[in-house]
Amino acid sequence: MKRLLGLGLLLTVISMITFAAMNLLGDPLFNILGPVAEDVDNPDSVKLIEEAKEQYYLDKSLPERYVRWAGDFVTGDFGVRFSATGQPPVTDLIKERFPRTLQLMLMAQLIAVGLAIPWAVNAASRANSKTDKASTVTAFAFVSLPNFALAIILFYVFSIRLDWTPDVYTATDPFWGFTHDHKLMQMLLPALTLGMGSAAGYQRLLRTDLITTLQQDFILMARSKGVSRRKVLYKHALRPSLFSLITLAAINIGYLIGGALVVETFFRIPGLGTAVVEAVLREDFPVVLAIVMIVATAFLVFNYLADLLYGVIDPRVREKENYKESIFCSWKRRVEPVDATVEAPT
Repeated sequence: MKRLLGLGLLLTVISMITFAAMNLLGDPLFNILGPVAEDVDNPDSVKLIEEAKEQYYLDKSLPERYVRWAGDFVTGDFGVRFSATGQPPVTDLIKERFPRTLQLMLMAQLIAVGLAIPWAVNAASRANSKTDKASTVTAFAFVSLPNFALAIILFYVFSIRLDWTPDVYTATDPFWGFTHDHKLMQMLLPALTLGMGSAAGYQRLLRTDLITTLQQDFILMARSKGVSRRKVLYKHALRPSLFSLITLAAINIGYLIGGALVVETFFRIPGLGTAVVEAVLREDFPVVLAIVMIVATAFLVFNYLADLLYGVIDPRVREKENYKESIFCSWKRRVEPVDATVEAPT
């Protein structure tokens, strides 16, 4: 509960800073009315300006506007788009773009974890060998390679030269399928572009933790009992070594969203990444605010879930929490007044 309260407080601070920055860096009235907002000598323009100020609460102070916006945001009303014709609701844009970005991020995360675990296990089981050194070089190469450079290489090889993946994303195509007319194949290269850098980072971290775990006494005991090498690696050593990987995977959500800005633009995927780029260029403040809050909420929620997963993966974490609780309860029993009328047990 303390963590949940902390998440709510942090989201409030993020929303206040973002709202103030968006309103101080630009003129919302100009984005709504266009050049009419600067034509203060024309009576018709003045009338439109006054109506717009009253409709969007621009005649109110910044704190009051924030309170109104926050109240609407909590109820699911993200406002209207300033730069679009007819000023449609921001919610319509989010509903259209968010599923595509979510699919891309989930695919990228699955690719990253699916590649990193066997990659790290293989390297840790052969620590300091030629295989381990080759995997280290490969991991550093993918970590240092920017997303746009990797996107160009993958696109040229797999789409242009080999024609294994489609080169155009079509929003109306069905998702499940393994042909060029399905979005699963259309998102494969973008997800691979996002996932390879993450996979390399996961591999380096998990390899280090696995090497430390493989030196523990319970691993030596399992080996002395004749447990197979594969079972020792994947059943006994992998599970207690996943703490750092889970933490990094949760923190990596921010990296994936930031990388989606470049990847979605390069592969022409109309997701939240391209939406926020377009909104920033057009100074469409409601869209930027909504996407920033969605990203911040997702980032904090995934980190909160990562904390909860620690106890699921390693029972020792739960035992430690129970130990703290038992210490507190015993201390509470000592400080509570004792009823003198109750006979003490012999």
